[in-house]
Order: sequence, then C-alpha cells, then structure tokens
Amino acid sequence: MVWCLRVTILSLVISQGADGRGKPEVVSVVGRAGESAVLGCDLLPPAGRPPLHVIEWLRFGFLLPIFIQFGLYSPRIDPDYVGRVRLQKGASLQIEGLRAEDQGWYECRVLFLDQHSPEDDSANGSWVHLTVNSPPQFLETPPQVLEVQELEPVTLRCVARGSPQPQVTWKLRGQDLGQGQGQVQVRNGTLWIRQVERGSSGVYTCQASSSEGSASHATQLLVLGPPVIVVPPKNSTVNASQDVSLACRAEAYPTNLTYSWFQDNINVFHISRLQPRVRILVDGSLRLQATQPDDTGRYTCVPSNGLRRPPSASAYLTVLYPAQVTAMPPETPLPVGMRGVIRCPVRANPPLLFVSWTKDGQALQLDKLPGWSQGPEGSLIIALGNEDALGEYSCTPYNSLGTAGPSPVTRVLLKAPPAFLERPKEEYFQEVGRELLIPCSAQGDPPPAISWAKVGRGLQGQAQVDSNSSLILRPLTKEANGRWECTASNAVAQVATTTQVYVLGTSPHVVTNVSVVPLPKGANVSWEPGFDGGYLQRFSVWYTPLAKRPDRTHHDWVSLAVPVGAAYLLVPGLQPHTQYQFSVLAQNKLGSGPFSEIILSAPEGLPTTPAAPRLPPTEMPPPLSPPRGLVAVRTPRGVLLHWEPPELVPETLDGYVLEGRQGSQGWEVLDGAVAGTELQLLVPGLIKDVLYEFRLVALAGSYVSEPSNTANVSTSGLEVYPSRTQLPGLLPQPVLAGVVGGVCFLGVAVLVSILAACLTNRRRAARRRRKRLRQDAPLIFSPPGKSAPRRNTSVDENYEWDSEFPGDMELLETLNLGLTGLRPRPEAEPELDAKVPEEGSGLPTTAQAPGPEARCAALREEFLAFRRRRDATRARLPVYRQPVPHPEQATLL
Repeated sequence: MVWCLRVTILSLVISQGADGRGKPEVVSVVGRAGESAVLGCDLLPPAGRPPLHVIEWLRFGFLLPIFIQFGLYSPRIDPDYVGRVRLQKGASLQIEGLRAEDQGWYECRVLFLDQHSPEDDSANGSWVHLTVNSPPQFLETPPQVLEVQELEPVTLRCVARGSPQPQVTWKLRGQDLGQGQGQVQVRNGTLWIRQVERGSSGVYTCQASSSEGSASHATQLLVLGPPVIVVPPKNSTVNASQDVSLACRAEAYPTNLTYSWFQDNINVFHISRLQPRVRILVDGSLRLQATQPDDTGRYTCVPSNGLRRPPSASAYLTVLYPAQVTAMPPETPLPVGMRGVIRCPVRANPPLLFVSWTKDGQALQLDKLPGWSQGPEGSLIIALGNEDALGEYSCTPYNSLGTAGPSPVTRVLLKAPPAFLERPKEEYFQEVGRELLIPCSAQGDPPPAISWAKVGRGLQGQAQVDSNSSLILRPLTKEANGRWECTASNAVAQVATTTQVYVLGTSPHVVTNVSVVPLPKGANVSWEPGFDGGYLQRFSVWYTPLAKRPDRTHHDWVSLAVPVGAAYLLVPGLQPHTQYQFSVLAQNKLGSGPFSEIILSAPEGLPTTPAAPRLPPTEMPPPLSPPRGLVAVRTPRGVLLHWEPPELVPETLDGYVLEGRQGSQGWEVLDGAVAGTELQLLVPGLIKDVLYEFRLVALAGSYVSEPSNTANVSTSGLEVYPSRTQLPGLLPQPVLAGVVGGVCFLGVAVLVSILAACLTNRRRAARRRRKRLRQDAPLIFSPPGKSAPRRNTSVDENYEWDSEFPGDMELLETLNLGLTGLRPRPEAEPELDAKVPEEGSGLPTTAQAPGPEARCAALREEFLAFRRRRDATRARLPVYRQPVPHPEQATLL
C-alpha cells in the first residue's frame, strides 16, 4: 500500500513538473539480468565547459542518492551499486551486471553551484524507469524423491519468480495435469493428491514458463504399500509324473518381495509329500516336479513386503491318472442273513468307468449269482449273506486312462449282525421327578455297541446309560417326554428300535404347527396339541396388533378361550389389512405350558366381486398333468399299484386320490390322502373272482389333474383276501347288511346315552352352582354356548386353573362313559398326592396313603382312560384346519 502511494505521488510530480508549468521527459530503459544498461541524462550543456556542478542519481524508495559526483572528487556510491555504476556521456549512468532487484524508478539531478535560485534547482532533474527482464527461477520446490504411504494425502508445492512473472504447470509422465480433477488438483502452482494410490506413483514435473525462458523441476513419487499381483496363476491340468509350473508375479514398493505358496491353506513346505518336489523361483512362480494324484487341489500365491495385508491369487491344479485302488482291507465282514457290501476303494481322474471283480482267482460273473449286483461306485452288493459269499476277492478299476492294476486280496468273513436280546416296551408311563429305567441289549459278532438318542430335540445332561446299556432318566423331567431310539451297531450292520416315554404329572407341552387363515375382519387359528402331561388340557389363543400403541411401551395381548376338545378357534372383530401376532397357550390343572411360536397374519377386507382379470397367454397358470403309467400287480397281500409322477406340476405336488370300482359300478374314492412322494400303493381287502379297475388323480394346490390311465386286475382263481378295504361297493351284500344294522344299533344306544347324560348333567350343574356360591373361584375359559370373553392383559399374567369343568364337557364325558361302559368319574380329579384313588381305577380303597408305585400305577391308568375318552371325543367333534403357506414369525415382547 505504501509503494502504491509513493508511485502515485511520483507520477503527479512528474506529470506536473516542479512549478506546474512543464513536464520533464520520462525515459524507459529495458535491460536483461547480468547485462548492462545506460540511464540517460541530458541536463548538462551540450557544448563548452559546464559551470561548477554536482551530479546526483536518486532511486525511488532509497533515502540517499545511489550516486554523487562533484568535480574531480571520487564519487559517492551506494553499497548495492559499488563496482557496477559509472558516468557515461555527461550525466548518464551506466549500470553493469543488472539484477532483478535493480528494476525501478531513477532520477537524475544536476546542481549548478553558481545558481542561487531554489526554483531552478527543483526544476533540474529527469526520471528514468529501468526494467530488468529475467528468466524464471524457483524459490521453492518439493524434494526430488518423495515416499508416501498408500491412502495418505500428499502436497507438492512449486514457487517461481522472474520478469515477467512466470506461470507454473504440472505434468505426469509427459501429460499436462491442467487444473486436475477428482483425487488430483492443481491450484496456484501447488499439486494436491487427496488419497495416494498405487497408480499415483511416478515422476511429477513442475515447469515455470515466461517470455524470458522456462525452468523445470522433477519429483519422483514412490507409494509405499502392499504388493499388487500383475501375473496371477492359472488353472492347469497335467498327467501324473509330469512337471508343472504355476506363475505368480507381483509389483510393490518397497521391492523386498517374498512369495509363499499354499495348497488348500497349508504351506507347501509343511506338506511332507511336497517338500522334496516343490520349488519357489525368484520370479514368484511355483515349480512342482513329478506330480502325483494327491497333488490335485487349489494352490494359492501370497506375495508380501511386510506392509499391511498381502494379496493372494489362486489356481486349481488337476492331475490326471489311471484308476487305482487306495486301501483294500485284508478282511471284509458280511452280516449273516442280511444285505452285505464288498467295497472297492477307488480313486480315478477322469472318472471311473467300470470295475471288474475276481473271486478265488476266477473272474466273477454276476449274472450267474442271483441277488448279486454291482453298485455305481463298483462295490459288490450281496442280497443275502451266506456261505456262497465266502472267499477271496480282488477288484480292478478302469477309467479312460486305464488302470493302475488290481487291488490286494480281501477275505470275506461271515459275522452275526446285531440282534436285540431285550427290547424296550412300546410305551413307558412315569411320574415326573421319578427315575425311569428302559432296558435295551443286543448280541452279535463282533459284540455291538448300544447307543441311545432322543428323536427330535435332544436332551442335555440327563440321558445316562448304565453298564447293561439301559437308559436311565434320573430324575425324569418334562423334557424327557417323547420318542427315544436305541441303536445297536457293529462292523457289519446297525439296527434300531424306539419307545415312547410319557412323563405324567407335568404342565402341557407346547403346541405345534400353528397356522392362521385370514378371513374378512377375522382369522381362523388352528394348531396341533402337544402332550397334555397326563391331564386334560385346554387352550387359549392370544393375539395383538404387530404395531405398538404410541402411549404404551409393550404390546397389549388379548386372549380368547378355546372350547374343550377343539384345536381351532375363529377370532372375530379384527381390523382389516392390519398385521396381527397370534400365539397359542396350553394349560392343565398343574399350570401353563410355553407359548407357541408367533404367527403373523393380516385379516382381509370385506369380500368383493370384481371382474376376473384376463391373463395374457404367457401368464396363464400351467395345467397339472395326470400321473403316468399306472400298473396293477397281484400279490398275496392284495393289489400293488405302481405309477410315475406327473410330467407337469405348477407347484409342489400335494398328493394323489386313488379311485376304484368293481365291474360296471361307479367310481369310489379308496384313499384320498396318498402322499405326493409315493410311487406305489398296496390295496388290500379284495374279493375273489371279481374284476377291479383303478385310477389316480393328482393334486397340487388348487389344481386337480385329469384321471390317469385305468389299471385292470382280476381276482379269478385266488383265495379271498382279508376284507379291510375302505370301498363299500367292494363288500359282499351280507357283510354290508350286517354293517348297516350295527350302525343303526349304535345310533340308538348313543341316543339313549345322551338322554341319560343330560339328566345327570342337570343334577351336577345344580350342585356345582351351589358350590360356586360358597367359593368364587376365578375362571379363565368362558362357558360354552356364550361368546368367549376378551381380556386385555400382559403376556406374563399368571393364569389360574379352574378345576370345575363346564357342563358340555361333563356331557361329553358322560357320553363317552356310556359308550364304553365305564362308570362316571367323580366331580373333581384328585391331585397326585391325594389319598382317595380315582373311581374305576381298579385300585382298592385304603385308609393309608398309597406308595409311589401305587400312585404311579393309578396315574398311568387314569391317563390311559383319559386318552381313550379324549380320542373318542375328538373323533366326533368337527375340526376345521386350513394350512397357511410359510407364515412369518415375530418375537413375543
């Protein structure tokens, strides 16, 4: 700012002159740095001897003159100009060795000593502007070599001066970077890289240019980072005994690279079979000599220079070799009287084509040995182990490259398969907390090993096996309820047997297979009950919207009681198109079981009848083709049907419906629930000397196929099969008449029993009403015949069990007791520790409390009687179940 002010003042002085009457001449002189320049001054007279005078040269910005000459005295010179200035041609000043800092304004003054007017002194002077042109010079440059860690920023700065002012540019590998973009930017001669990458390495050139010339400076940027694989290995295939090389070349800085190779994640130098045959060359490639079949696998190259995580590249090496036997055992045991297998352990690449066998040195001809066959892997399969299988066997495998030779001989021995000496019973009933011992023993040659396992969910820390291989459940817990399997296995075979354990005196088990069918403003919930723990169980359905209320921190669950004996419930009054959570809870008089899984479902809106959209031909649902190739074969037990599955199935095949007819009669459904995985079915109960026709219909979702081809079979000349068929038309007329008469008699008996039960129920209901007036016990299930109450409560609310059953349950029990001829049960079930045994249990009544064995026996009899009544009741109650495909689950909060 000060220099601008000085230049402005100087310009005014020059333009106006000393007195404002004139303007002295301004001269501009241009010189080059290092050369000389003359600053002219013509203030002395052109001819003659000038009067006595003093010559001064002043420079703008300097306090004192830079040059003063008086007469013949030595001049006074500024220290910056000593040795570089002298007068020439009168008062002109010559400057040698010009410098860039010499550029500026100079004033020449001549003072005549015989003049006494100050006005003349001030007018005596002239101005000269000296311009010194210089080539560009760098004031600041980055180092010639710069190392930067990968992914770090870097700044390269170049500052240059010169006259005129030079322009600074940057180049990389000869390409001008301009202003840069993205990761690289150039501003005012400074290069900035936001994040250095491997590709950022190279020589960066800074160039300063002007009309006086140019100057450049180079900086090599080295990026420190892990190696980069530029030549990865490739998959290779070689024959056995050949050499192979797998290339691997990497680049990195620093360049102290080391290469490691791995086969299936194991260093090749740590594999004993590879150590003498493997080499890693300087260029990183792997050299493997005399390849073997075991050399097949994935090889991985890992170059490293010690920086961060090294890269890797893999290739698969395939070694081709003739088929060969790996390890033939010297002896092969076969089970006596059972199916046995003589294995030929083979490996081959290319794949195995066939295996030839010899027995006792002679070629084995399987077509002459009934029941003998060869498996796809070349093993011998013997349908029945007997003395014909004894001998010495050898196998020779072949592939497209040939064979490595026959196997060593294996001698076949006959061994006794496991056979159970003592099997567990089909069912065990035991009280919770007690000890249950389930025996299981077997014999065989060699002696078999016995193991126990729970079918389904395992049991942790409870199952024990004693020295006699018996299962010990001590103490018996609720989780032990279920099916257990005892397995006996030895070197030749494995056999298994199962038993069902019922743990009595527990709360109910969790219900399974919960499904929710959305309905208009409602939902139908169905499930499969779990084990009831030995007591009558009842269910309640819990539901709540999936979204919480804004003013509540938890879900508000609503529970609905389920009628006794039902395994489904219609939940009404739901909001359409709103996601709900559903869960089912089972309870008996001992408490509540765990909640079932949570099922999500959204009720539908009110049904409408819009026009059905017409699908384009490409979106029409595919049809369901019928089963193929139905064939009927007569067997001693009935007619065996074989068929092939449909060719075209639009979705998962649900099953088949079997239809049949006798002679010219109409078609009847013999079996409406044939599994979709079945391809054969046995039809028993046919009559002698009758022509039967059978056909199948396939089911898939909502699709029903056309009937299959008809299979005919005649029973002429055969004995009468056991009559167990489900087709009424296939029964003889006398048998059918007897069945109809029996059904009519049973209906009359049921009607009489119902009337008697109604009378008994009225009397019991009156007694219980009086009893409830005395003790107001809480109820959680609604009486039948009324709408089920709803309760808003939290999930963790404790429920109390009402030991008094509703009247319709007593009616059902009375009906079942009347049908089975049993005596009616007392009004209240005794607890496990009750001293009075249940009526009809067959146990004598004593004044003393029964022992544990008697209580367990009574509990078992009570459970068996209840299960019979329950099964009979469920058979007479309607059950509405519709599966929901793939219901989602949510967490019960």
